[in-house]
Amino acid sequence: MDYRSIDHRCLLNLVNIAMLMVAMSSPVIVANANGLKLGYYRDRCPEAEEIVGVAVAKAMTANPGVAPALIRMHFHDCFVRGCDGSILIDSTAGNQAEKDSPANNPSLRGFEIIDEAKSILEEKCPNVVSCADILAFAARDSAHQAGGLIWEVPAGRRDGRISRASDIPGNIPAPQFNVNQLTQIFAAKFLSVEDMVTLSGAHSIGVSHCSSFSANRLYNFSGTGHQDPSMDSRFALSLKAKCPIPTSNSNSDPTVHLDSLTPKRLDEKYYIDLQRKRGVLTSDQTLMSTPSTVRMVKINSKYPSIWRKKFGRAMVKMGEIDVLTGSQGEIRKNCRIVN
Repeated sequence: MDYRSIDHRCLLNLVNIAMLMVAMSSPVIVANANGLKLGYYRDRCPEAEEIVGVAVAKAMTANPGVAPALIRMHFHDCFVRGCDGSILIDSTAGNQAEKDSPANNPSLRGFEIIDEAKSILEEKCPNVVSCADILAFAARDSAHQAGGLIWEVPAGRRDGRISRASDIPGNIPAPQFNVNQLTQIFAAKFLSVEDMVTLSGAHSIGVSHCSSFSANRLYNFSGTGHQDPSMDSRFALSLKAKCPIPTSNSNSDPTVHLDSLTPKRLDEKYYIDLQRKRGVLTSDQTLMSTPSTVRMVKINSKYPSIWRKKFGRAMVKMGEIDVLTGSQGEIRKNCRIVN
């Protein structure tokens, strides 16, 4: 297993990836109703998932922050036009692509990791492994590296040919959404409230730009000139120190961790933060605003092993949104460019 030059610092991570691939291996190909299958590349490109896993492990050795980036990228791909890799397509002179929407640019990153995996796969298995599947594998591998979570990823997605920034509004949840708005947008993707609360746990890792929450949460809640009363006052003070009121001549937009307890570990601590009124985004803390979501938050924090299993199942379910299979779409040779 060469996969080009691999830094020796990656060896432990690569052992973990190998163990993960053994755990994921399936003696038979199992098909889902939507056309996706476990073990889809077993015969045509048996090393596909391992190659993606190595690329993710290598990137995380250099920068652990790529884990939340890749999970978020998969989420943003699936919620717009389905899980078709359209988030990976570059803009052209006549079209602003999804990745360049204000909802994604400059916050979305990690595209080079997908590029690296795709390049190797095209050398070993030309025109076989889709960019959409690479992204689904990479999101799973990121969760494994960041928190030890394991789940099997059904594959067989094909790549879409359309990517428009104009498709973003109404499809991607905004950081200021309340629980009703979140419920509606998840329901439109055939995801339940339970899925919504479970997947929100991805905010156990990653950061947010101050501009995504500071105005309403810290300084002028609903035009009152005060902080959001649903936020712990001492926590608000600590955030104000990191997110001062922007001045007219300042272009600075600092970032803060979304999880104050274990910000680099994908775990259940995010849900503990919410119960302590320490959710950074409105769309996080709003999960404590209804009896049903409060119950789910408490269960996830109390029984982390249950949350981990639910998270894997919810990611698989999300990864099936409006997929292209069979003769639909294409297998891009370069994830950034339509064939």
